Amino acid sequence: MSLKHISKYLIGTLLIVASSCIAVQANSNMSATITYENIAYGKHPNQIIDFWKADTKEPAPLVIYIHGGGFRGGSHDKVDGKKIEKYLKNGVHHASIEYRLLKHANFPAAHEDVVRALQFIRSKADEWNIDKNRIAAYGGSAGGQLVSYLAWHDDFADPLSEDPISRESSRLTAVAPRGAQSTMDLNWWVENIPGYQRSFSKYADSSKPGVAEMIKELSIINHISADDPPTFMSYGMKPDAKIPKKRKSVRGWAIHHVNFGLAMQEQLKKNGIEAHLTYPGNKTAFKNEVEFLLHHLKTVQAD
Repeated sequence: MSLKHISKYLIGTLLIVASSCIAVQANSNMSATITYENIAYGKHPNQIIDFWKADTKEPAPLVIYIHGGGFRGGSHDKVDGKKIEKYLKNGVHHASIEYRLLKHANFPAAHEDVVRALQFIRSKADEWNIDKNRIAAYGGSAGGQLVSYLAWHDDFADPLSEDPISRESSRLTAVAPRGAQSTMDLNWWVENIPGYQRSFSKYADSSKPGVAEMIKELSIINHISADDPPTFMSYGMKPDAKIPKKRKSVRGWAIHHVNFGLAMQEQLKKNGIEAHLTYPGNKTAFKNEVEFLLHHLKTVQAD
């Protein structure tokens, strides 16, 4: 099976995520001015970065935001301004990454883009006053998958590359995914996610050459290992929550179910990784992702 057909399979069966949850955040009362806007890290119009510089003399840590939207929607512009201001107040730079959506390029384009974007940002460390050894990331849904892919995947750095950007690391200091799916294996979804019903397409036969390999690569839980960074995951429902009565609400609810987080938390802890999982009624050592990321970037705690 060709890569094109593999991608069509994933679009047809896995990206029901997008049909029910184009998850973006509104720009909320942000007064901080973007230092560098729409900086290109590639040739495609979507391969751009916004960067907010903290007022620091010494190289400062950085937090990266990657938006959600089912890999076919959302925007790097729709970021929570209040969070940005908290990071800046605590001496932490902030960046927001855009990437190619499915209408631009099939899988694994988005994953390749965020790797390249992070490496590009590290290559700008001197110019942008970044401490490249203290970079964390957060994002929701598809963005949650992408930040976890960066955090848990083996380093993409190629020390022998002639391209200096490719020689930079793609790893993170800490990560905070929200509502992320642990796996792209829909058989696991059917068995473990309440209310989920599989959608079929002519590409739904995962026994065909290449499909299983692509699913394995894009399933973030498969990349968890003992050298991964501290993780803070958040979900919007309790493990024993009842399936929503409204049929239209079931799909989005199931796609972002806390059982994904429970599976990842178990795997992270098996590998000795600090892992926090928050959902309604469940308290963690950190009240939110901002406090968690600031802690691990060794800065002043958020208010």
